[in-house]
Amino acid sequence: MAYRDLLRRFQDYLIVELRLARRSVETYVRECTFFVTYLEAREMDLRSIGSADIIEYLIHRQKGDREPIEPTAALDQRTIAKVVSSLRSFFQFLIVVKERTSNPALLVEMPKAEHRVPGVLRVDEVERLLENFETDTPNGLRDRALFELIYSCGLRISEAVDLVLRNLYLGEGIVRVRGKGNKERLVPVGGEAIRWLNLYLEQGRPLLVRAGTRNDRVFLNHLGKGLSRKGMWKRFREATGKSGIEAKVHTLRHSFATHLLEGGADLRAVQELLGHSDISTTQIYTHIDKSELQTYHRDFHPRG
Repeated sequence: MAYRDLLRRFQDYLIVELRLARRSVETYVRECTFFVTYLEAREMDLRSIGSADIIEYLIHRQKGDREPIEPTAALDQRTIAKVVSSLRSFFQFLIVVKERTSNPALLVEMPKAEHRVPGVLRVDEVERLLENFETDTPNGLRDRALFELIYSCGLRISEAVDLVLRNLYLGEGIVRVRGKGNKERLVPVGGEAIRWLNLYLEQGRPLLVRAGTRNDRVFLNHLGKGLSRKGMWKRFREATGKSGIEAKVHTLRHSFATHLLEGGADLRAVQELLGHSDISTTQIYTHIDKSELQTYHRDFHPRG
């Protein structure tokens, strides 16, 4: 069986037929490529393997075995769930193209998702972090505007790096964001983020644009190309190192949601702002720390 050709056709199937987001397509194709490499090393045929073979593969991945695939670290439950989901779609595709008549991945139980409370920064920590960007250079102005925007709007990393100029409506205080599943949403932008974005667009971005080239991305790197996720992570790590604050870029999104809810925002409104299709995903931000629980108990319980 020509596995590589099948993987190319599978990618087209995900894009054209299922209309998955680019990041999802990349994840599915990557995981299925690992799986196919594993099968080739063992001279196993996709047409004949069953659910037991898939389970053996998952055990292989969970152990963090190096050969014959690259991933070396043991996988957590969320990643295993992504692998199973990818294989289910792959085998469904094989049925569509008449390479198989059944989907053995459907018989593999999906691991239960771990409900972890996300890391959140206090308001003063966010302010201290953002103030660590030196804004006397084009890159510094870009970084301050970028992370102010992420915190102000609760953007995902991909939504921020993919943002284009035509989707900025700073006069109206709104940005148009393309999120998961290519779904668009309008998100209000706070005054501080608007101020830094205007400074960057007027004083920073023009110096990053290369002569004779055109790029519609809002945030550019030093080569005049769109800033990458890797570039964003690097700049953020530098800022956390200077400020002494432990955080990831996504922590700003978590903080955005938590601060809104703490301020009295409606859960449904926060769901819309974050672009969550299911409100149960948003509910993870309704956590309350133990000190607040003790305060509520002391103030409102008749024997507090």
